[in-house]
Amino acid sequence: MPSRDITFHHPVAFWLGCATVIAGVLSHLPMLAMAAPMHYHLAGMPMDNMMRIGMALVPLGVLLAAYGLMPRIEQMRRTLHTERSPLPFHMADGVPLNREHWKLVTVLTIALAVDVMKPATIGFVMPGMSAEYAISASTGGLLALSALTGTTVGSILWGRLGDLFGRRSTILLSALMFMGTSICGAMPAFGWNLLMCFMMGAAAGGMLPITFTLMAETIPTAHRGWLLVALGGIGTSAGYLLASGAATLFEPAYSWRALWLLNLPTGALIIFLNRYIPESPRFLALAGLEDQARAVLQRFSAGAVSTLADVRALATSTQAHPPTVAGFGQLLRGRHAPITWGLAMCAVAWGLVNFGFLLWLPGNLVKLGIDAQGSSALLARSAILALPGIGVVVGLYQRWSSIRTLVLFIGLTALALLFFFGIDLIDMRSAAATTAGTVALLLSISGVIATLIPYAAEIYPVHLRSTGAGLVAGCSKFGGILGAALGVLGLFGHFMLSAVLIAVPMTVAGWMLARSGIETRGHGLEAIQEALAE
Repeated sequence: MPSRDITFHHPVAFWLGCATVIAGVLSHLPMLAMAAPMHYHLAGMPMDNMMRIGMALVPLGVLLAAYGLMPRIEQMRRTLHTERSPLPFHMADGVPLNREHWKLVTVLTIALAVDVMKPATIGFVMPGMSAEYAISASTGGLLALSALTGTTVGSILWGRLGDLFGRRSTILLSALMFMGTSICGAMPAFGWNLLMCFMMGAAAGGMLPITFTLMAETIPTAHRGWLLVALGGIGTSAGYLLASGAATLFEPAYSWRALWLLNLPTGALIIFLNRYIPESPRFLALAGLEDQARAVLQRFSAGAVSTLADVRALATSTQAHPPTVAGFGQLLRGRHAPITWGLAMCAVAWGLVNFGFLLWLPGNLVKLGIDAQGSSALLARSAILALPGIGVVVGLYQRWSSIRTLVLFIGLTALALLFFFGIDLIDMRSAAATTAGTVALLLSISGVIATLIPYAAEIYPVHLRSTGAGLVAGCSKFGGILGAALGVLGLFGHFMLSAVLIAVPMTVAGWMLARSGIETRGHGLEAIQEALAE
């Protein structure tokens, strides 16, 4: 494989699959165009034959493209059953950032922004969709639940696929599913929107851990930490800005449906940029594709890796490792188990805070004596005050300590929750104290999620890295589902009880990680695994 030519395992199948998905989406547009005089109102209209054909073409195209991205059987067997050490990456890990690194960072930031944009669009779609389908707010809430469930499943499933088929393949497959779910913008029935929203969530949940995994395995050690944290912060902010900007530009003229139809061009953008998304050289080495791994290394190391003999010598020296079947069992048992359980518990607790406690916070602030309008303004001010904290998180993660930074913000989150428990316990009615607590909570949970997935992408070995990052990301979404369910049951209406119940697992997670987590700052990925093995 030439260093600048990134190919597919079965290119004809992949591009045919892409064309089939696009054809399936375009076949929905004639019926949508006919509804233009009614402001694209399709609710209650029967599907025509072209739409039915299009709905069959989309999954067919995804399957074709998936086959085109899938490694050949002999490569999959080596990835599944042979534990190999990767190439001598100490040379590539020591080079300064170059043009190829910045290309990859830019493309992955775009991919993550597109990824975040999809679920963020739901909030802007809901009012118009609820009005067109004449559904209640509670029924419309099923859309968010469907998407959140999809992201949970997608994070875990895509994370596993990333370790089986490769990081690049799963990113492109996720983008292709984005394209296919754009037909949600032409669905005449609300039920079809629920299904497509689940699929969109699955694609979105899958891309998040894979982008972090590919970044961690490609960026030099000295810059890996801060770029991982910055990737999450910038990509997330850009995604929300894209969602709000698209709603402002397109929804008034083309209705809420236009926001779903944007999945086609935004997903196609990631496919178009595929030549700038290499496969991870560490994954290629693990699969035994040494020539391709060396080509990618040369591309990113400016020729620092120059001799194939060194590569083959190291690969030969690692054949003594016994065959192993990589999977979730290795994450939950053995040397990685304490870290995995700590990260998973922290992720679930974070989801409970972000999708439960914070959603009910405005109403609880009213109970503390702040009027409804004042509580909204307080939350807005608190969010603005907490925003510069991301720079502090990046600086601490890069210059101080990765594990200590994560544990620090976990501890701050627990303390912020206990602060709310305290002010409710003593019946304090102080806008200044409530603002301080809200700022502290928003800053701390931002610090937790900004460091949680990057740390997971650094701590696991190559054959489990994507699986581990996906599991942790999925746990954060599962915490959101659990938070939504507990909210319906009324837990968050009890301010003191909910605060302390979430603070307990957050504290336990911080203790587990402080005890078993290891430092990743300034250490190569291979050195981290050697430290864990000691």
